[in-house]
Amino acid sequence: MQLVSETAMDGIEGPGAPTLFPTLDGVDLSNIEQFTRGQPYGDFARLRAQAPVMWHPEPYGGPGFWAITRHADIMAVEADPQTFSSRKGGILMAHGDPQKRHALLYRASMDTMINLDGAEHMQLRREHMPYFTPAYLRALTETVRAEIGRLLDEMAPLGRCDLVEMFSSKLPLFTLCEILGVPAEDRGKFLKWMHYLEMAQDLALKQALAPITPTLELMQFVQDFNTNVEEMFEYGRTMLLKRRADPQNDLMSAIARAQVDGTLLSDEYLDGSWLLIVFAGNDTTRNTLSGTMKLLTEFPDQKARLIADPSLMTGAVNEFIRMVSPVIYMRRTATRDAEIAGQAIREGEKVVMYYGAANRDEAVFADPDRLDITRPNADKHIAFGYGPHVCIGKRVAQIQLEEAYRQILGRFPDIRWTGGIDIAPNNFVHAISKLEVEFTPGGRA
Repeated sequence: MQLVSETAMDGIEGPGAPTLFPTLDGVDLSNIEQFTRGQPYGDFARLRAQAPVMWHPEPYGGPGFWAITRHADIMAVEADPQTFSSRKGGILMAHGDPQKRHALLYRASMDTMINLDGAEHMQLRREHMPYFTPAYLRALTETVRAEIGRLLDEMAPLGRCDLVEMFSSKLPLFTLCEILGVPAEDRGKFLKWMHYLEMAQDLALKQALAPITPTLELMQFVQDFNTNVEEMFEYGRTMLLKRRADPQNDLMSAIARAQVDGTLLSDEYLDGSWLLIVFAGNDTTRNTLSGTMKLLTEFPDQKARLIADPSLMTGAVNEFIRMVSPVIYMRRTATRDAEIAGQAIREGEKVVMYYGAANRDEAVFADPDRLDITRPNADKHIAFGYGPHVCIGKRVAQIQLEEAYRQILGRFPDIRWTGGIDIAPNNFVHAISKLEVEFTPGGRA
């Protein structure tokens, strides 16, 4: 199997065809600082109305990309991987200066299932499926429910806390480790690795905006970061090779023993599979858990309805996910000349799909900026993607969200977001790094 990183490219300079829609003044989706205020829903609304397929220039000499913001157009792109490839250029808008990349981290990020197309992608997906069946998920739900109770017991005496630190960062990591089969004594390492990955991402983005003068503190962080990245991959390799020799009933064994065309995955793809499951299995659920608390505070009538009738929670979960849309975008690269909404797209040009824009498309969702826990078509959101690349773990995310808020609202009906929030400068994931909440200490028995 050819490695994605061998064929990765930043796209060709464009636009190669006359633009059907204008490039809107004041819309800059490459400006990461604006995402510290949340997703730019006002800009998304303008784009959907005036330029649903807009040519977007890139800073630092980037070739530019087509920004896609309507629900129907994104579904059409997702449904046609032969024309709009994940493999040709990966899923990220840009790959940055090759001289500044962390070689191992970059290679692993490119050599993953999410960056494959066609038969190879489907073969790897099938290897994961036994760990997302209804029977498996029923047992997992019981384990998750117990862990939520334990985490809320720790929160209960405080009365005021950072929800990310005390809850949102811990639950997805616990669930991920349960599915993977990580020994209890090793689970603390995952929290540390995620901390360094997130801090390094923020630092790299800030460095791109304005070069930072090296200091002793910065140099120490870089050294610690490199140590932790090496440790994370070494742990993954060791555990995956152990599972090849001695398989267990866990997802780690499925990854270790996965085959494409009858051949076990190379070490490069083992690294990539490890990084994808560690990062994707944690980050999006954490941010949706936090974002939901913010929403319920902003729409107290909907919170009151859920407390009065907890049976509404199952349907409400899709509405929470629609409105938070934790993954901001995914990129595809055109493998041939194509067309989206009448706009000609040339082979090699980048197409970037904005899920948060699609999930507030007025053509699909009435009054889309309002939380409505009984919205009849909330399940039409595409926060998990659509088509062959739809997120394989979406049901696990839904389970965690539903079980978490059943217990949170049951025990702390007066819990509310205080207004204190930190959002990382990140235009790929809506990354809530801090969310302060307050509630009556002890909660309801």
